[in-house]
Amino acid sequence: MIIKNWLGNEPRPTVICVSIATVSLILSLGGWLRDILPLDIAWLAIILCGIPIICGAAVGLFRDKDVTADLLVSIALIASVATGEYFAAGEVAFIMQIGSLLEDFTAGRARRGIEKLIMMTPRTAHLKTNDGTAEVPAEDIKAGDVITVFAGETIPVDGVLLSGSTTIDQSAMTGESMPVDKATGDQLISGTVNLYGVFDMRAAKDSAGSSLQRMIKIAEEADADKAPIVALADKWAGWLVFAALTAAVLTGLFTGQFMRAVTVLVVFCPCAFVLATPTAVAAAIGNLTRYGVLVRTGDALQRLAEIDSVAFDKTGTLTTGKPQVTAVRPLAESFDEASMLQLAASAESGSEHPLGKAIVKYFQSQVASAEGTGGNQGHAHADSTGAGASQTLARADDVQVLAGAGISASVSGHQVIVGKPECLTSHGIDISDAVALTSSLTVDGATVVLVSSDGKLAGLIALADTPRTDAPAAVANMKEMSIEPILLTGDNRLAAGSIAQAVGIENVRSELMPEDKLKAISEAKSEGRKICMVGDGVNDALALRSAYAGVAMGGVGSDIAVESSDAVLVNDDIIILPYLFDMTRRAMAKVKQNIIFSLIINSVAVGLSVAGILNPVTGALFHNCGSVFVVVNAALLLTRKPETKGKNGAKLCHAISKKEIPQRML
Repeated sequence: MIIKNWLGNEPRPTVICVSIATVSLILSLGGWLRDILPLDIAWLAIILCGIPIICGAAVGLFRDKDVTADLLVSIALIASVATGEYFAAGEVAFIMQIGSLLEDFTAGRARRGIEKLIMMTPRTAHLKTNDGTAEVPAEDIKAGDVITVFAGETIPVDGVLLSGSTTIDQSAMTGESMPVDKATGDQLISGTVNLYGVFDMRAAKDSAGSSLQRMIKIAEEADADKAPIVALADKWAGWLVFAALTAAVLTGLFTGQFMRAVTVLVVFCPCAFVLATPTAVAAAIGNLTRYGVLVRTGDALQRLAEIDSVAFDKTGTLTTGKPQVTAVRPLAESFDEASMLQLAASAESGSEHPLGKAIVKYFQSQVASAEGTGGNQGHAHADSTGAGASQTLARADDVQVLAGAGISASVSGHQVIVGKPECLTSHGIDISDAVALTSSLTVDGATVVLVSSDGKLAGLIALADTPRTDAPAAVANMKEMSIEPILLTGDNRLAAGSIAQAVGIENVRSELMPEDKLKAISEAKSEGRKICMVGDGVNDALALRSAYAGVAMGGVGSDIAVESSDAVLVNDDIIILPYLFDMTRRAMAKVKQNIIFSLIINSVAVGLSVAGILNPVTGALFHNCGSVFVVVNAALLLTRKPETKGKNGAKLCHAISKKEIPQRML
């Protein structure tokens, strides 16, 4: 196993071999051990670093029928050894293995997104039978079966709600920020979560045909379709081998000196070519990591540099991903904003519903703000109903969760209902005063809940998923880079339009299922666009994986989105996106500079070798000037810092230092 790993250029044995080779070459260069040892100590470098290269070239040539850069290096190694130039042979092998290590450094781990999608699938389901309910493997569920789903469980198959009502968290599959209320006859999607109570549903499809299983299948197909970019040295290997052998043969024929031909082979070795891409990529990845961006592979970095369009998910990407109170409107003379908010928050104080939690959190923040400014002046007062003006939550008794509709409770002796307009109407409460305002707020993408006290309308509270504060600047700065922003979301048209307008995106597509996002990405790719998907949820995994490049929000993002992406914004700083694209473009520019310079150095070295000015040892040292330039030039990327302002004056980003990177991303 150890020998197999060594010959296969696995990172750990390669590091050991390179370390030993470094010492052996230094000692060989000094020459003082030659009189003591029977063999030149450079043989250690030749054996430890050279044999894996020769084996790799042989496998590529004879088994895969492929000519790689290793073949040219192997020829130079054998020629150098044959002429007794052991240092030259060891030095060339050493440089090539350094390049191999850099490539290993920039290569990320195999993505685990598909496996995590599979793990998300429920293992069991509660099947209703003539004898009651039986727990069976989820994959055994067939179309037409009736199953029971308990609170907190993931729905195992697509189907229809048979009785009652509930609230479903569909964010994992559709990206909708708000929970969706479901009533009898409504469609249910596998992979979504039941938030309340127990209900029965009829399976519309077999388990294998469910939405979640389709996502897994499509993800596997998309991943297989994304081929890696071929290394530059290997891409040109055939021409390099032909050119090197031709130059060496012609040199030998015209000069009559075999040593000059060997020197030509040595200086023709593509050391700088091998180092050109991985050094620039490693430097760029190292720089981006300092600013909170993890790029998985050099291949990913190269694709990110070519992006001309960016498709954003909405919830959790352009927005915070959590509902927040955006408006509090009392509609009765006996209430002001503070007293009505206190009434609603008290009723919702024990609620597990995201909207209820948001109302309570907003109330608490308002209280903290009032205390911070020296009291509650004008913030709350007693009302004629006795609904209370305290800045603390009142006790809620007789709490009843009205699944899919709202909540009712007795607060300070008053019967309070907080819920959807239909909920209040069903309890005989007149909501005519709220209709116009509710419609207006809904058009702006908000979700509206009404509040009543003792059978009378008290007011309304609007909640919405709000944009990230830095999203408009990020979008504006990408436009400056000629990158077109696009919004792809599973949320409704009104909510999508509201967020798009707030952040400055004109191209909007809403109410998309995961397959629809994948279709939109595929359409863009068929038009010749190199599109990057930026998302955070399970519903984005397919698009992240199938896009030309994918970027995941690491802080709020699901593990599946993170593992399906090419890069991760560790702390959700979307403002760093323009810098990510700028740095990747600079890295690719460095690669081109490195290649041009290495070609010049190699050309000069070949000329000097033909003229007999260089021998194999001095030739190896001279042509490594290209390697040194490549490393130094690439290292300059490490010194670059993000701009603090864009051309439009907006803040670009800030340095992220000493922040812990979540273990799941390492």
